[in-house]
Amino acid sequence: MSRALAATFLIATGTAQAPLAVAQPQLPMMGDGAEMTTSAERKLGDSIIRQLYRDPDYIDDAVLHEYVQGLFQALLQAAQARGELAPELRERFAWEVLLGRDRTVNAFALPGGYFGVHLGLIGVVGTRDELASVLAHEISHVTQRHIARLIAQQGRQTPLMLGTMILGALAASRSPEAAQALVVGGQALAVQNQLNFSREMEREADRVGYGLMEPGGFAPQGFVSMFDKLQQANRINDNGSWPYLRSHPLTTQRIADMHSRIPQGAAQPAPATLDHLMMAARARVLMRPGVDTWRQWVAEPQDAGFAARPMPERVAAWYAATLSAVQLGDMATARKCLRGLQNDLPRALHGGDGHDGKAAARLARLLGAELELSAGNAPAALSYLQGSVVLDGARRAGAAGSAGETGVARAAEAAPGRPELLLRTQALLRTGAAAEMAGPLQTWVATHPRDAAAWQALAQVWQQQGQLLRAVRAEAEAHAARYDYAAAVDRFKAGQDLARNPARGGSAAGDYIELSIIDTRLRAVESLLKEQAAER
Repeated sequence: MSRALAATFLIATGTAQAPLAVAQPQLPMMGDGAEMTTSAERKLGDSIIRQLYRDPDYIDDAVLHEYVQGLFQALLQAAQARGELAPELRERFAWEVLLGRDRTVNAFALPGGYFGVHLGLIGVVGTRDELASVLAHEISHVTQRHIARLIAQQGRQTPLMLGTMILGALAASRSPEAAQALVVGGQALAVQNQLNFSREMEREADRVGYGLMEPGGFAPQGFVSMFDKLQQANRINDNGSWPYLRSHPLTTQRIADMHSRIPQGAAQPAPATLDHLMMAARARVLMRPGVDTWRQWVAEPQDAGFAARPMPERVAAWYAATLSAVQLGDMATARKCLRGLQNDLPRALHGGDGHDGKAAARLARLLGAELELSAGNAPAALSYLQGSVVLDGARRAGAAGSAGETGVARAAEAAPGRPELLLRTQALLRTGAAAEMAGPLQTWVATHPRDAAAWQALAQVWQQQGQLLRAVRAEAEAHAARYDYAAAVDRFKAGQDLARNPARGGSAAGDYIELSIIDTRLRAVESLLKEQAAER
């Protein structure tokens, strides 16, 4: 994903070295996308995103994705409440965030309400407020129809051709050979020049995004501190590690505008929450920085000065050490590091609020479950998912104080989310007792039909139960969720063949209902596949 995502971002949002001339002195009001309809923009986004799903750097990490998605959804709700997000856009656009393993500091918006975030960005931002400021800025580019206005100038091109150009133009900056397979001659450069965000658009995205921060539950100062961080990086950036600066170049006007919006005497923003520090550590580890770096992080808690470091920093370091040891396959060391995290976590929470404690303790439990699954110990993983292990470890650290201990204790009461759902399914699959997850997974995909990982987990559960027809249908839905309609059609047809072949276990009493569902879904996906073909 490092190539494709970065490629898409730099072209889809522009380098802004030669700002696009805007005919009108004022930007269009929200919802004005010139000649490009919301339907056309969504189709263009779909054509791009299905390529990104296939990129090897695309990562569906349930824990990180849930964290970023939580910030993202809070900002979307704020945009809707403030009238910045039109009901038509809310309904028709995807509003989906993809994560990429790329170590560069980058984020981007795509047509149709798709957004990408590099793990490099999550790993470098100091607080959730700074990360939210970037997301708010990108959301505002979409809600204000900036992308639609720019792409409308290429209205004579089909969505597929535009999507191919957007992907190929940036690929040319990294691999001319790869670009030749996607674009021809100077077309890519023409698209790049016409998709640059103007400075007016950048300022409006700043202004609208800033307005989403406080209603979304974030400190507006996050915008200022992120700008200061970008400005500092801009002074020393010469290695391309901050692509966000190329696509969203800082100007003195933008910086001054954000600083002027903070009232004099405003309270200083709260320090980084434990859950953010842990998620930033997770992002850095999952970027695959290399074996040597993982070993350094594993050894970090053994440094002479580690005991004197602030407790939140120690928690983040223990988290990174545990996950790094898992990546190295050293489960004994990983368990030792996790015990260090369990012991320090209540002390870090002493005097903190309950929400911070619940979130941080939950992340520690999920890390324990992930560790034990990697070690092949499914029963131990299930113990972590039930909340007992981390809770006991926190209580053993007695000197924590009542506030920290209460925060940890409350974590066991938290409602399970997507990470728990997927981890528990994998653990029960290994014990041969995954049947109990069929119901929860079906409920989940009913409200999250584009969750490919959940569909695939459901397919595994049904496969273990011997419900082969249902398993094939779930596999088809997983492909459809990633816009791979050709593969989905293939699996639906395989389901039809299975249901009509008694020798392969078909024609059971319940197969008729399942076959009816497959027939209906096959017709729908075949129609989508034809639309894809027509765009060519």
